[in-house]
Amino acid sequence: MDPWPSLVPLLVATLAAGPAQGMLALGAALAAVVLAVVAPPPQRVSFPTRDGGLVYADMYGKGGRGVVLAHGGRFDKSSWEKQARRLAQAGFRALAIDFRGHGQSRGGARFGSRDDGLRFDVLAAVRYLHETGAKSVSVIGGSMGGGAAAEASVEAAPGEIDRVVLLAHAAIEHPERMKGRKLFITSRDDAAADGSPRLIKIREQYERAPDPKELVILEGSAHAQFIFQTEQGERLMREILRFLSEP
Repeated sequence: MDPWPSLVPLLVATLAAGPAQGMLALGAALAAVVLAVVAPPPQRVSFPTRDGGLVYADMYGKGGRGVVLAHGGRFDKSSWEKQARRLAQAGFRALAIDFRGHGQSRGGARFGSRDDGLRFDVLAAVRYLHETGAKSVSVIGGSMGGGAAAEASVEAAPGEIDRVVLLAHAAIEHPERMKGRKLFITSRDDAAADGSPRLIKIREQYERAPDPKELVILEGSAHAQFIFQTEQGERLMREILRFLSEP
């Protein structure tokens, strides 16, 4: 993909912004173009799930510390590209999955009419990373993907999932059964479809979850992965890198 056509509107905005702001905008634009030129494309991989499904995913980076990226209901694996590249730069091997029903991924036999099977997709990704050399594997999930990550933590063998980062995750039935270190993150004013604050349920889930655990509340109303598109996005990424990098 040629990145230069996308630079044209940025240059126009730069000229209209004035000298100081214009130079900052130009620097950011050039950095984005350089990244697009030099960053290698992700490795496309696929692997089976325990219920007979097949998950397709993008792999970024190398190394023994794996991170599964589980998207929300309004996203797909490509939504994690910027965060996956930041993780790869920090020495992690990031695996962004498409859940069943997204992209080419598909589910297998259902275990009950109310079972969406998303946890099987997360567990398959975790096991794929272990099988391909990862010594530790963590999971980051947003909204729907956060609920799947939490459920996977419940079902995983001890030590199989080292840490979970839950971005305004969908509530699960038994948070007290979650394993590993846990980081809960949400926006203070994030509201559910009925207008109720999501923070109430997330705090309840946090309080029921066993230690070790952390709760980070960011300012604003953005939900889960949408936080990355706000002024809180950089802080969110720093919190994630801090949590994953701690000994």
